[in-house]
Amino acid sequence: MARDREMTPKIPFRGASQLLHGKLNLLSPRYNPNGACNVTLMSTLPPDSPMNVFDRNAKLLQRERAAKDTDVQLYDYIKDEVGDRLADRIFDIKRKFGRALDLGCGRGHVSKRILNESVEELVLADMSPGFLWQAETTEGVKVKREVIDEENLSFEPDSFDLVISCLSLHWVNDLPGCFRRINSSLKNDGVFLAAVFGGDTLYELRSSLQLAEFERHGGISPHISPFVEIRDIGSLLTRANFTMLTIDTDEIVIGYPSMFELMWDLKGMAENNAARNRNLHLPRDTLIAAASIYKHLYGKTREDSTAFVPATFQIMYMLGWKPDASQPRPLERGTGQVSLKDLYRLDQIIKDSKKIKLDDDDK
Repeated sequence: MARDREMTPKIPFRGASQLLHGKLNLLSPRYNPNGACNVTLMSTLPPDSPMNVFDRNAKLLQRERAAKDTDVQLYDYIKDEVGDRLADRIFDIKRKFGRALDLGCGRGHVSKRILNESVEELVLADMSPGFLWQAETTEGVKVKREVIDEENLSFEPDSFDLVISCLSLHWVNDLPGCFRRINSSLKNDGVFLAAVFGGDTLYELRSSLQLAEFERHGGISPHISPFVEIRDIGSLLTRANFTMLTIDTDEIVIGYPSMFELMWDLKGMAENNAARNRNLHLPRDTLIAAASIYKHLYGKTREDSTAFVPATFQIMYMLGWKPDASQPRPLERGTGQVSLKDLYRLDQIIKDSKKIKLDDDDK
């Protein structure tokens, strides 16, 4: 591979842009890759709903094509990195989960890091049979594989202790409905832990393509798929009946020789554009212009004088719990015994173990 990737301590991602040539309908029940099982994609939204942003059939096609690539493992570097960080968050929860679901498992970016000390039984679920059967797991963990579209979950209520998702849910049209179904499938005090690409992902590629297209065609079309914003994640999880939320972001910046290597890798990851209103073709001169703009606006040089262009991937991590009576709850308003004005001497207050009466203005 004539490709040079540089991963810095901080890492972000911004939608994927690639051209899709040709069409194949994978919705037919006769489609049976590797003789494994049939795949049927069913949206929970009306066909004319404005929330139908992504073409799920095209996304399935992209994942199946990526799975058949003989060099598919070369494109796992971002998802493996995020899978590592998700696995660390699982280990931080001092609990052994009886039954866990890896939703949109891909090639096992999280599952191959889950140990039997943390999970007894793991259900791997993905819309792509090719990715699903390539997913790696660890010894000692009971594994079950199911071809399931994230858009239409059908698990029994209260059937999982833990649900994980690594960089898959950003392609779901009905994200609020998906969160509700995940919450329903969890047992009380169950955990939902996921990572999705954020809105600042691939902003360099987005702006370069837009500038090149606007200069040549007098307008722009979507080449980077839309992503959920961090300001919306908290409200979506709360509406889905999750509590004790934890949301944070991280950035992954990777260096490529040019824009074309980046676009090739996005295709290899199956993260190329799947928006319904995407443009299926870009003229060659527009792509060359975009690559030149990318290099001019964002290009950098390493210490050894090697030129590269950075690609930013923004990762949003979310953690939510299904409510349970055993969970800690905030005290009622006005029951505090220490004024906020005295926090600077909190150590002395704890040492003295004295009660401080609050003034009316402090309550």
